[in-house]
Amino acid sequence: MAEGAQHFLDSFKDPEAVARYTEGPRRFVPGLDGLHRMAGLLLAERVPDDAHILVLGAGGGSEMKAMAEAHPGWRFAGVDPAGPMLDLAAKVMGPNAHRADLVEGYIDDAPMGPFDGATCLLTLHFLDTEERIRTAAEIRARLKPGAPFVAAHGSFPQGAGDRERWLDRYASYAIASGGDPDQVAKGREAVATHVAMLSPEADEEILRAAGFTGVEQFYAAFTWRGWVGYA
Repeated sequence: MAEGAQHFLDSFKDPEAVARYTEGPRRFVPGLDGLHRMAGLLLAERVPDDAHILVLGAGGGSEMKAMAEAHPGWRFAGVDPAGPMLDLAAKVMGPNAHRADLVEGYIDDAPMGPFDGATCLLTLHFLDTEERIRTAAEIRARLKPGAPFVAAHGSFPQGAGDRERWLDRYASYAIASGGDPDQVAKGREAVATHVAMLSPEADEEILRAAGFTGVEQFYAAFTWRGWVGYA
């Protein structure tokens, strides 16, 4: 885990923070619902109607809810280190909760599968480069040959002056989306201090280093990027 990322994990275990969680991502991540829809469509290109999907960073349950509603034959293994966030995921999935086996832990705690596909959304940016490669490789090891993997997380230019400019845009979007300016400022500072953001080029190379082929970027929205690759 990146130095300081424990700060965010601790917040995901705080009951008040968990209760407010569903408000946050949509304020900070442009087109979040569309991202979930696209992730499902990219998986559906290659997985069967009764696919078993690994979801790393499943806390909150929004992506599993979207995929379960769009693909009624899919089953999920949802892994997250924060138990309260998995409880929230079960509530968010509602009548589809029985289709997800929820595991508290990290990638090493995930079932071996092999799975038909996998997602990891808004999660990998909490890991440093070495752990990001290892985690992506462990996801690949749990996939059937050629299975799709969809990843999306914070990723933006890191050159001189670039980082501050893009963090300002990150905050501006959240305020324009209804976020409290003081809370957004605290969030911006937390990201700047505790999260090891990389450039899109470095993130794409991590997926290749983990063994994924055919890596393509499919999503770009201010400080966020998304890719699909194949085991």
